[in-house]
Amino acid sequence: MKLGAVIITMGNRPDELRALLDSVAAQDGDRIEVVVVGNGAPVPDLPPGVRTVELPENLGIPGGRNIGIEAFGPSGAEVDALLFLDDDGLLPDRGTAELCRRAFESDPGLGILTFRITDPDTGTTQRRHVPRLRAADPLRSSRVTTFLGGANAVRTKVLAEVGPLPEEFFYAHEETDLAWRALDAGWMIDYRADLVLHHPTTAPSRHAVYHRMVARNRVWLARRNLPAPLIPLYLGVWLLLTLVRRPSPPALKAWFGGFREGWSTPCGPRRPMKWRTVWRLTRLGRPPVI
Repeated sequence: MKLGAVIITMGNRPDELRALLDSVAAQDGDRIEVVVVGNGAPVPDLPPGVRTVELPENLGIPGGRNIGIEAFGPSGAEVDALLFLDDDGLLPDRGTAELCRRAFESDPGLGILTFRITDPDTGTTQRRHVPRLRAADPLRSSRVTTFLGGANAVRTKVLAEVGPLPEEFFYAHEETDLAWRALDAGWMIDYRADLVLHHPTTAPSRHAVYHRMVARNRVWLARRNLPAPLIPLYLGVWLLLTLVRRPSPPALKAWFGGFREGWSTPCGPRRPMKWRTVWRLTRLGRPPVI
């Protein structure tokens, strides 16, 4: 099974990027073809053999990754699966790629693998990095309903069948949009605790646009993918959860601004999931109302 890797960078972490590339090159088995996308920034000096694409403007996380996919041909057709890795991450285990190959080869219905992210200094996994509601034990692997954007592997047949990441999202929830479309097409998603990416512990709110994008894209996600009766339920639950978490007044103001924007702006094509997919998500432990 042939693997490729897509890494997007803003050009501001050259040392971390080089360490990541070294960890990819050190993987057991066949060589992994790599493309690094400079997302509105020049690409720093890289090892020989690494493909590069420099974009004149920042297209956001999904837009940059989509460019990386197409660097491997339409929908990444030159390879069987693509690893998507954050440029400040690191693969500490040489056998990660082989585990990915075996997982896809042994389960033809497996579409996406999501890795366990751990802090390199403490070894801890943040709760938000376990993509299920029962997240207390990050060492337990399971079937899940979404995946982590900078630590995953996607079978390229999935991209060919359901399409790429939603570029208009720019940042936040683009993985869940792709995950729901993949599940609706019959693919499965596995969280694998034995597939590890080292990544420093961070807070998503470090991004200035975090609260607005999270709210706007949550509305877009529902409008694009959910059956009409579930849209108000899903968004109502997330409105209540946001208020319970008591964000700061500026953060709450940004959140409500994004929420309004999600209703007043185009969200892209609407393809509501089948009701049997709703039931499948429910059986997997995460009904699409939360």
